[in-house]
Amino acid sequence: MRETIAALADLTRIHFFFVWPLLFCSGLALALQNYGGFSWELVVRAALIGLFGFEAGLVLNDYVDREYDRRDVDSSLTRYWRPFRARPIPEGKISPRAAFALFIALAGAAATLAATLPIPHNLYVLGIMGYSYLIEYFYQTKKRRQTLPFAQVVGRTDFALFPVAGYLVIGNPDMTALLIFLFFYPWALAHLAANDIADVANDRARGMATIPVLYGMRGAAAWVAGCAAAHAVTAVAFGLALGPVALAGFLAGLALLAGAACLILRGKSPAAAMQALPLIHATLIVYAVAIIATVAF
Repeated sequence: MRETIAALADLTRIHFFFVWPLLFCSGLALALQNYGGFSWELVVRAALIGLFGFEAGLVLNDYVDREYDRRDVDSSLTRYWRPFRARPIPEGKISPRAAFALFIALAGAAATLAATLPIPHNLYVLGIMGYSYLIEYFYQTKKRRQTLPFAQVVGRTDFALFPVAGYLVIGNPDMTALLIFLFFYPWALAHLAANDIADVANDRARGMATIPVLYGMRGAAAWVAGCAAAHAVTAVAFGLALGPVALAGFLAGLALLAGAACLILRGKSPAAAMQALPLIHATLIVYAVAIIATVAF
Protein backbone atom coordinates (compact mmCIF):
# COMPACT_ATOMS: atom_id res chain seq x y z
CA MET A 1 0.00 0.00 0.00
CA ARG A 2 2.78 2.45 0.93
CA GLU A 3 4.56 1.77 -2.37
CA THR A 4 1.34 2.37 -4.32
CA ILE A 5 0.73 5.68 -2.54
CA ALA A 6 4.30 6.76 -3.23
CA ALA A 7 3.93 5.82 -6.90
CA LEU A 8 0.70 7.80 -7.20
CA ALA A 9 2.39 10.77 -5.53
CA ASP A 10 5.20 10.63 -8.09
CA LEU A 11 2.81 10.20 -10.99
CA THR A 12 0.80 13.27 -9.99
CA ARG A 13 3.79 15.35 -8.72
CA ILE A 14 1.69 15.76 -5.60
CA HIS A 15 4.03 18.19 -3.82
CA PHE A 16 3.14 20.82 -6.44
CA PHE A 17 -0.61 20.23 -6.06
CA PHE A 18 -1.42 23.65 -4.54
CA VAL A 19 -0.02 25.55 -7.53
CA TRP A 20 -2.61 24.39 -10.07
CA PRO A 21 -5.81 25.52 -8.27
CA LEU A 22 -4.04 28.76 -7.27
CA LEU A 23 -3.17 29.50 -10.89
CA PHE A 24 -6.63 28.53 -12.14
CA CYS A 25 -8.31 30.70 -9.53
CA SER A 26 -6.14 33.68 -10.42
CA GLY A 27 -8.00 33.71 -13.72
CA LEU A 28 -11.30 33.30 -11.90
CA ALA A 29 -10.44 36.26 -9.63
CA LEU A 30 -10.11 38.57 -12.62
CA ALA A 31 -13.42 37.34 -14.00
CA LEU A 32 -15.12 37.99 -10.66
CA GLN A 33 -13.70 41.51 -10.71
CA ASN A 34 -15.02 42.12 -14.23
CA TYR A 35 -18.35 40.28 -14.05
CA GLY A 36 -19.21 39.82 -10.36
CA GLY A 37 -20.94 36.72 -9.00
CA PHE A 38 -18.57 35.78 -6.18
CA SER A 39 -19.40 32.79 -4.00
CA TRP A 40 -17.18 30.42 -2.04
CA GLU A 41 -18.98 27.50 -3.65
CA LEU A 42 -17.86 28.75 -7.07
CA VAL A 43 -14.29 29.26 -5.88
CA VAL A 44 -14.10 25.72 -4.47
CA ARG A 45 -15.63 24.26 -7.63
CA ALA A 46 -13.15 26.16 -9.79
CA ALA A 47 -10.22 25.13 -7.60
CA LEU A 48 -11.20 21.46 -7.95
CA ILE A 49 -11.59 21.81 -11.72
CA GLY A 50 -8.10 23.28 -11.88
CA LEU A 51 -6.60 20.65 -9.58
CA PHE A 52 -8.16 17.60 -11.21
CA GLY A 53 -7.75 18.94 -14.74
CA PHE A 54 -4.05 19.76 -14.42
CA GLU A 55 -3.22 16.56 -12.55
CA ALA A 56 -4.88 14.61 -15.35
CA GLY A 57 -2.56 16.32 -17.82
CA LEU A 58 0.50 15.34 -15.79
CA VAL A 59 -0.62 11.71 -15.73
CA LEU A 60 -1.30 11.83 -19.48
CA ASN A 61 2.23 13.15 -20.02
CA ASP A 62 3.73 10.12 -18.30
CA TYR A 63 1.37 7.68 -20.00
CA VAL A 64 2.16 8.90 -23.52
CA ASP A 65 5.93 8.91 -22.89
CA ARG A 66 6.00 5.65 -20.90
CA GLU A 67 8.21 3.67 -23.31
CA TYR A 68 10.63 6.53 -23.97
CA ASP A 69 11.08 7.18 -20.26
CA ARG A 70 12.66 3.74 -19.93
CA ARG A 71 15.72 5.14 -21.73
CA ASP A 72 16.52 7.73 -19.05
CA VAL A 73 20.16 8.01 -18.07
CA ASP A 74 19.97 10.98 -15.66
CA SER A 75 17.57 11.12 -12.69
CA SER A 76 18.24 14.74 -11.65
CA LEU A 77 14.99 16.17 -13.01
CA THR A 78 13.01 13.17 -11.83
CA ARG A 79 14.21 13.82 -8.27
CA TYR A 80 13.09 17.45 -8.56
CA TRP A 81 9.61 16.83 -9.99
CA ARG A 82 8.65 13.71 -8.03
CA PRO A 83 8.56 13.54 -4.22
CA PHE A 84 9.68 9.89 -4.09
CA ARG A 85 12.11 10.37 -7.00
CA ALA A 86 10.78 7.70 -9.34
CA ARG A 87 9.03 7.36 -12.67
CA PRO A 88 6.38 4.86 -11.62
CA ILE A 89 5.26 3.58 -15.03
CA PRO A 90 8.63 2.59 -16.57
CA GLU A 91 9.78 1.29 -13.17
CA GLY A 92 6.75 -1.02 -13.01
CA LYS A 93 5.24 0.52 -9.88
CA ILE A 94 2.06 1.48 -11.75
CA SER A 95 0.85 -0.30 -14.85
CA PRO A 96 0.07 1.70 -18.02
CA ARG A 97 -3.55 0.57 -17.76
CA ALA A 98 -3.83 1.85 -14.19
CA ALA A 99 -2.19 5.14 -15.14
CA PHE A 100 -4.60 5.63 -18.03
CA ALA A 101 -7.52 4.80 -15.74
CA LEU A 102 -6.28 7.48 -13.32
CA PHE A 103 -6.10 9.99 -16.16
CA ILE A 104 -9.70 9.19 -17.13
CA ALA A 105 -10.84 9.47 -13.50
CA LEU A 106 -9.15 12.84 -12.95
CA ALA A 107 -10.19 14.27 -16.31
CA GLY A 108 -13.70 12.92 -15.80
CA ALA A 109 -13.96 14.54 -12.37
CA ALA A 110 -12.80 17.89 -13.78
CA ALA A 111 -15.16 17.60 -16.75
CA THR A 112 -18.12 16.68 -14.53
CA LEU A 113 -17.54 19.73 -12.37
CA ALA A 114 -17.03 21.95 -15.43
CA ALA A 115 -20.28 20.67 -16.93
CA THR A 116 -22.18 22.06 -13.93
CA LEU A 117 -21.18 25.61 -14.86
CA PRO A 118 -23.82 27.66 -16.66
CA ILE A 119 -23.88 27.80 -20.44
CA PRO A 120 -21.73 28.96 -22.26
CA HIS A 121 -19.05 28.90 -19.56
CA ASN A 122 -19.18 25.13 -19.24
CA LEU A 123 -18.55 24.85 -22.97
CA TYR A 124 -15.62 27.26 -22.79
CA VAL A 125 -13.93 25.30 -20.00
CA LEU A 126 -14.68 21.88 -21.48
CA GLY A 127 -13.41 23.06 -24.86
CA ILE A 128 -10.10 24.21 -23.39
CA MET A 129 -9.79 20.94 -21.46
CA GLY A 130 -10.29 18.85 -24.57
CA TYR A 131 -7.90 21.00 -26.59
CA SER A 132 -5.24 20.85 -23.87
CA TYR A 133 -5.23 17.06 -23.63
CA LEU A 134 -5.04 16.73 -27.42
CA ILE A 135 -2.20 19.25 -27.54
CA GLU A 136 -0.38 17.44 -24.75
CA TYR A 137 -0.50 14.26 -26.82
CA PHE A 138 0.60 16.21 -29.91
CA TYR A 139 3.52 17.75 -28.02
CA GLN A 140 4.74 14.47 -26.59
CA THR A 141 4.65 12.70 -29.96
CA LYS A 142 5.68 15.56 -32.28
CA LYS A 143 8.92 16.31 -30.42
CA ARG A 144 10.10 12.81 -31.29
CA ARG A 145 10.41 13.78 -34.96
CA GLN A 146 10.86 17.43 -35.84
CA THR A 147 13.55 19.73 -37.23
CA LEU A 148 11.91 22.92 -35.95
CA PRO A 149 10.44 23.39 -32.45
CA PHE A 150 6.85 23.21 -33.64
CA ALA A 151 5.86 20.90 -30.79
CA GLN A 152 7.09 23.38 -28.19
CA VAL A 153 5.58 26.49 -29.81
CA VAL A 154 2.17 24.88 -30.26
CA GLY A 155 2.30 22.61 -27.25
CA ARG A 156 2.74 25.30 -24.61
CA THR A 157 -0.48 27.01 -25.62
CA ASP A 158 -2.15 24.52 -23.29
CA PHE A 159 -0.42 25.94 -20.23
CA ALA A 160 -1.17 29.54 -21.22
CA LEU A 161 -4.84 28.62 -21.68
CA PHE A 162 -5.08 27.05 -18.22
CA PRO A 163 -5.61 30.34 -16.29
CA VAL A 164 -7.74 31.56 -19.21
CA ALA A 165 -10.04 28.60 -18.51
CA GLY A 166 -10.23 29.80 -14.91
CA TYR A 167 -11.30 33.21 -16.20
CA LEU A 168 -13.95 31.66 -18.44
CA VAL A 169 -15.56 29.84 -15.49
CA ILE A 170 -17.64 32.98 -15.09
CA GLY A 171 -16.14 35.41 -17.63
CA ASN A 172 -16.39 35.70 -21.39
CA PRO A 173 -13.75 35.79 -24.12
CA ASP A 174 -12.57 39.41 -23.97
CA MET A 175 -9.44 41.56 -23.79
CA THR A 176 -8.62 40.39 -20.25
CA ALA A 177 -8.70 36.76 -21.37
CA LEU A 178 -6.35 37.63 -24.23
CA LEU A 179 -3.98 39.48 -21.90
CA ILE A 180 -3.88 36.48 -19.55
CA PHE A 181 -2.87 34.26 -22.46
CA LEU A 182 -0.24 36.69 -23.76
CA PHE A 183 1.16 37.07 -20.24
CA PHE A 184 1.65 33.37 -19.54
CA TYR A 185 2.58 32.06 -23.02
CA PRO A 186 6.18 33.35 -23.24
CA TRP A 187 6.72 32.32 -19.61
CA ALA A 188 5.61 28.79 -20.54
CA LEU A 189 8.07 28.70 -23.45
CA ALA A 190 10.94 29.89 -21.23
CA HIS A 191 10.06 27.35 -18.54
CA LEU A 192 9.85 24.45 -20.97
CA ALA A 193 13.25 25.23 -22.48
CA ALA A 194 14.82 25.49 -19.02
CA ASN A 195 13.25 22.16 -18.08
CA ASP A 196 14.62 20.59 -21.25
CA ILE A 197 18.11 21.97 -20.64
CA ALA A 198 18.05 20.28 -17.24
CA ASP A 199 16.90 17.04 -18.89
CA VAL A 200 18.99 17.17 -22.07
CA ALA A 201 20.89 13.93 -21.41
CA ASN A 202 17.62 12.01 -21.22
CA ASP A 203 16.17 13.75 -24.26
CA ARG A 204 19.22 12.78 -26.29
CA ALA A 205 18.91 9.20 -25.07
CA ARG A 206 15.19 9.19 -25.95
CA GLY A 207 15.77 10.80 -29.34
CA MET A 208 13.62 13.82 -28.46
CA ALA A 209 14.10 16.99 -30.54
CA THR A 210 13.83 19.46 -27.68
CA ILE A 211 15.27 23.00 -27.75
CA PRO A 212 18.76 22.10 -26.44
CA VAL A 213 18.92 19.06 -28.72
CA LEU A 214 17.98 21.18 -31.74
CA TYR A 215 20.07 24.26 -30.98
CA GLY A 216 22.66 23.23 -28.40
CA MET A 217 23.14 24.69 -24.94
CA ARG A 218 24.05 28.15 -26.20
CA GLY A 219 20.98 28.31 -28.42
CA ALA A 220 18.71 26.95 -25.68
CA ALA A 221 20.04 29.52 -23.20
CA ALA A 222 19.34 32.26 -25.73
CA TRP A 223 15.83 30.84 -26.22
CA VAL A 224 15.16 31.07 -22.47
CA ALA A 225 16.48 34.64 -22.35
CA GLY A 226 14.49 35.68 -25.41
CA CYS A 227 11.23 34.22 -24.12
CA ALA A 228 11.87 35.79 -20.71
CA ALA A 229 12.38 39.17 -22.40
CA ALA A 230 9.15 38.78 -24.36
CA HIS A 231 7.39 37.81 -21.15
CA ALA A 232 8.73 40.95 -19.45
CA VAL A 233 7.03 43.10 -22.09
CA THR A 234 3.67 41.35 -21.71
CA ALA A 235 4.02 41.34 -17.91
CA VAL A 236 4.51 45.10 -17.73
CA ALA A 237 1.63 45.71 -20.14
CA PHE A 238 -0.66 43.38 -18.17
CA GLY A 239 0.46 44.84 -14.85
CA LEU A 240 -0.24 48.38 -15.99
CA ALA A 241 -3.72 47.28 -17.07
CA LEU A 242 -4.44 45.62 -13.71
CA GLY A 243 -3.02 48.26 -11.40
CA PRO A 244 -0.19 48.87 -8.91
CA VAL A 245 -0.59 45.74 -6.78
CA ALA A 246 -0.37 43.43 -9.78
CA LEU A 247 2.44 45.46 -11.34
CA ALA A 248 4.50 45.26 -8.15
CA GLY A 249 3.96 41.49 -7.99
CA PHE A 250 4.83 41.06 -11.65
CA LEU A 251 8.04 43.06 -11.24
CA ALA A 252 9.00 40.85 -8.30
CA GLY A 253 8.34 37.78 -10.42
CA LEU A 254 10.36 39.24 -13.29
CA ALA A 255 13.29 39.75 -10.93
CA LEU A 256 13.18 36.04 -10.07
CA LEU A 257 12.88 35.11 -13.74
CA ALA A 258 15.79 37.38 -14.66
CA GLY A 259 17.90 35.66 -12.02
CA ALA A 260 16.99 32.28 -13.47
CA ALA A 261 17.80 33.40 -17.02
CA CYS A 262 21.18 34.75 -15.86
CA LEU A 263 22.02 31.44 -14.22
CA ILE A 264 21.25 29.60 -17.45
CA LEU A 265 23.09 32.10 -19.66
CA ARG A 266 26.19 31.91 -17.49
CA GLY A 267 26.18 28.16 -16.96
CA LYS A 268 24.69 26.84 -20.22
CA SER A 269 24.43 23.44 -18.54
CA PRO A 270 21.90 21.08 -16.99
CA ALA A 271 23.24 21.96 -13.53
CA ALA A 272 22.58 25.67 -14.16
CA ALA A 273 19.05 24.91 -15.35
CA MET A 274 18.39 22.82 -12.24
CA GLN A 275 19.40 25.82 -10.13
CA ALA A 276 17.14 28.07 -12.18
CA LEU A 277 13.99 25.92 -12.12
CA PRO A 278 12.95 26.71 -8.52
CA LEU A 279 13.21 30.43 -9.32
CA ILE A 280 11.11 30.01 -12.45
CA HIS A 281 8.47 28.06 -10.54
CA ALA A 282 8.47 30.63 -7.75
CA THR A 283 7.54 33.31 -10.29
CA LEU A 284 4.35 31.40 -11.05
CA ILE A 285 3.23 31.49 -7.43
CA VAL A 286 4.15 35.18 -7.15
CA TYR A 287 2.12 35.97 -10.27
CA ALA A 288 -0.96 34.07 -9.14
CA VAL A 289 -0.88 35.64 -5.67
CA ALA A 290 -0.38 39.11 -7.18
CA ILE A 291 -3.40 38.71 -9.46
CA ILE A 292 -5.63 37.48 -6.63
CA ALA A 293 -4.37 40.25 -4.33
CA THR A 294 -5.21 42.83 -6.98
CA VAL A 295 -8.82 41.73 -6.86
CA ALA A 296 -8.97 41.21 -3.09
CA PHE A 297 -7.46 44.58 -2.18
